Amino acid sequence: MREFFKSVIDQDRAPVVICDTGHRIIYMNPSAVKNYSKYGGADLVGKSLLSCHNPESCAMIKRVVAWFLEDAGNNMLYTSKNESKGRDVYMVALRDADKRLIGYYEKHEYRNCETAKLYDFSESLI
Repeated sequence: MREFFKSVIDQDRAPVVICDTGHRIIYMNPSAVKNYSKYGGADLVGKSLLSCHNPESCAMIKRVVAWFLEDAGNNMLYTSKNESKGRDVYMVALRDADKRLIGYYEKHEYRNCETAKLYDFSESLI
């Protein structure tokens, strides 16, 4: 079952960076590795997400995680908009079976309509 979940994340065209509650990057999907290549790409795994952000961003990340910890119903928060890339960005809580916070990730929602042709087998989108 685990390989199915990993495959879902790996096939996502949006960057997915998963962190534990100590802000350590534990996984990056291929899109994230490529997107953050100028910052180290796959070498960021195992490092603190906070070392990749300015002090203001670090404070907000910590504040969001504190909010996740306040209530098991606090699971997703809108954090930014990237107009140039046409996307909204959210932080999403990751919880275990007992609803305890075990980590978080950044979710990118694109506002651009798909431009690929329907069922065009001649081109891969990833």
